[in-house]
Order: sequence, then structure tokens, then C-alpha cells
Amino acid sequence: MDDMRPTSGAAAHLGLASLFPTGLQAVYAECRRLYPDQANPLQVTAIVKYWLGGPDPLDYISMYRNMGCVAQDVQEHWHYISMGLSDLYGDNRVHEFSGPDGPSGFGFELTFRLKREAGETAPPTWPAELMQGLARYVFQSENTFCSGDHISWHSPLDNSESRIQHMLLTEDPQMQPVLTPFGQVSFLQIVGVCTEELQAAQQWNGQGILDLLRGVHMAGGPWLVTDMRRGETIFEIDPHLQQERVEKGIETDGSNLSGVSAKCVWDDLSRPPEDEDDSRSICIGSQPRRLSDKDTEQIREALRKGLEINSKAVLPPIGGQRQNHDRPQQSLGHLQTQQASSRKDSLESESSAAIVPHELVRTRQLESVHLKFNQESGTLLPLCLRGRLLHGRHFTYKSINGDTAITFVSTGVEGAFATEEHPYAAHGPWLQILLTEEFVEQMLGELQDLSSREETKVPKEYSWPERKLKISVLPDSAFDSPLQ
Repeated sequence: MDDMRPTSGAAAHLGLASLFPTGLQAVYAECRRLYPDQANPLQVTAIVKYWLGGPDPLDYISMYRNMGCVAQDVQEHWHYISMGLSDLYGDNRVHEFSGPDGPSGFGFELTFRLKREAGETAPPTWPAELMQGLARYVFQSENTFCSGDHISWHSPLDNSESRIQHMLLTEDPQMQPVLTPFGQVSFLQIVGVCTEELQAAQQWNGQGILDLLRGVHMAGGPWLVTDMRRGETIFEIDPHLQQERVEKGIETDGSNLSGVSAKCVWDDLSRPPEDEDDSRSICIGSQPRRLSDKDTEQIREALRKGLEINSKAVLPPIGGQRQNHDRPQQSLGHLQTQQASSRKDSLESESSAAIVPHELVRTRQLESVHLKFNQESGTLLPLCLRGRLLHGRHFTYKSINGDTAITFVSTGVEGAFATEEHPYAAHGPWLQILLTEEFVEQMLGELQDLSSREETKVPKEYSWPERKLKISVLPDSAFDSPLQ
């Protein structure tokens, strides 16, 4: 990390405690409560602060040695605590000051617990880079994190060969929320997970998987300590968890994943592409029509309670401005499961208000549509159908390449502009598809291969001529061209 370096604690360069900015004092006070014998911890510091034009939003990341808890079978580990997502200063240099009654800044700081390896005398610094990357996403998107959220990363967190390639978020088991003159601060802990565990969180919910991880010592135990050398998933450690807990949970609760930003397009097959009067959202060889600001905000609200998969252009490389072309393409997914206090208001997962259109663009009924998804988006189709629509809910795909959006709705969703009589309806570049329970069951039978743990070979095409619906799952390269 070019713009950050370890120091021996904030006291060395911030002066006496009485001179500390008040928000920073509050976070340090909670750290001192937990670690009274480590008043001067090793600390990663942004040399050029974010408010002075630096690339790293977190001013400091303190690193403590936690001895664990023998009574609870918690192993010794390193404990990382961020400072900067909350309002440290109260003078509008980073966060808009809003008083003591609401959240301070974004309302939270990040923590991370990493298993201490035998012989380690100092904590590794790569978790600080990871935390800066997540903070950068929050600052750029203004979307907050909540307990139960998941983050799909698609790369070992420490750039090794580890199976720990994604993250869940939960309340830190030891850090207590603090109230500052600038608002309240809670502490969200990052928990490293395997791909199979991330997929289970997507299909069911993050809190359920976190509870399973707490019950398996090798997978984190009660305090959810991340072990980058863990070679088995919780489902390999205890095969009964998949069927007895996850599958039953999906059947009973459904999924609270309500939206995904991804590579996707839709084509109206009802009219020939050369029709100049066609106001379709996707018109091959032409510029897509833009959504109004209000419609765009509606879709964003729907996605604030769902997964977001962004490209590198949205989530800059972790190491400041550097790019590592040797590591696989990352995407950052973000699942929210409860109401969040955010600069952008969040909606409950079950809210249907986000799909009620403004009458600013003509809503059109379509006869036949063709949906195109990249492979990662395509694998979520069974989840969309089984975990959402069969439970009377909705699911939205929002294109990362433009304003295109595809929302699947069930007959139980209120406020949709797609109906059983006209199941395909477009509002500008926003397509809604209403699927009956009977059709959902039929589609699930034919899309089973997308649920396989083995990677699906693409391109794949699925067609229901009697329903005038076609779905293609294509390689990412098919979406890199403006022609799509």
C-alpha cells in the first residue's frame, strides 16, 4: 500500500489525548476498554489523509493482539479496528456534521479478527489494505454495510492460494457501540468465508450462515476468527449442515437477496430492430435510452437491500492507484438484510414500493423478450426463482454497463406494472417480468444445471416458445462491446 505505513500508534503524532478530535477519542476509548494493556498498538496510517486528497478513506487502522478466550474455545488472534468511516472530526472535512442523534459519518467502523499463526510477533498488514478497499467502496457508493451483509470478492483475501475468498459482516462480539457528539458508531466485523459459504448466504441469508460458522471451531468459532489456512468449508466439515439447515432454511424462509448489479441486457423481440420509433431500452447498435433520475433512484433503492456486483472501475484496486493485472478480476457484492441508517435511505427487503414507476416514461407491454446474463448473474437465476418468487417476492438485475434493469416479480407483489395478462412490461430501459408459480416451477426444472457446483459452460440458451421468453447465459466478453 503505497500511501500507508505502520506506525506505533496515534499518540505518537496526535499529541496528548486532550487534543484528540472528539470522534477519534470515542473510538480509542472503546479500544482502550478492551485492550487496557495495549495503549500504543501498531497502527497503519494513511500518510496523505483522504480529506487532503489521499486515496485511502481510513485515517488509521489499529492492530491489537487478542489472547482469545479459553472458556469459549476462542483461539488467539489479531484484532484490526478501522477509524474513518465514522466522523472523527466533526468539522465537515470528511463527513457532513448531522448532530449527536443520528449515525456518526456512515455510522460504523470495520473490524477483522485474523488467527495468529505460531511464531508471529507482529500482525500482517494485508487486512488493512482489505479494509481500505471496503471503505473506498462505501465512500464512492454511499451505501452502508449492515450485520448479515455479504461481500463477494472472488479472490483470496490475502492474495495467497486460500479458499477464503469472500466476506460476511456481523456485529463485533466484543466492541460495543459508542455515542459521540457527532453521532453513534457501531463496529462491524469482517468474516472471511469460502465460495460455497457465500453461495449459501446468497441462497438463504447471511445471519443463518454466520450462526453455522459460530458453531464450528475450525470455521471461526464464537468470535468468528478468520483462518486463511482453513481448507474445508463448513459443509465439508459437517455435511449435514447443507441439507438440515441451509436447504430447510431456504424452503422455510426463502432468500432476502433482492437485487444484483451485474452484466445483463434485454431485447424486445416484439418489434424489428430497424424500427426507428422503437423506444426499447436495449437497441443493438444504438445508445440505450436513459432512465429519469427518479426512476434510477427507485432501482437503486431496490438494490440497496440486495447484492451489488461492481467492476474494477467502480471499486478501485486495493493498493491505492496501482493495478495488479495478475490477480483475477474482482467484484464486490453487498447483501443487506435489515434497515440501515445511510446517506442513501435503504428499503426493507420485502418492500415493493421500489418497483412502483413514476409516470415519466411510457410503460409498454411487450409480446416477446430475450434476456442475456453473464455467467455469474445466470447462476443466480435459480435463487431468484426459488428463494424469491416462490415466496411472493421480487428480484432485480441492474446493469453495471448502463441504466438497464430487469425485475422479476411474482403475482403476490403489489405495485408492479407487469400483469398476468401482460407479463412483460417496459418502463423506459426498465423491464419487468411477471412469472406465475406454475411457470416458475417449470423454469426451475430447466435451469437446474445453473445450480450445479460445477462451472456451467457458456454460452447456454433456454427457451420457452409458448411463453415467448428466451434467456441466454453468455461469457463476460459478450458484454464488453457496446453492441452487447
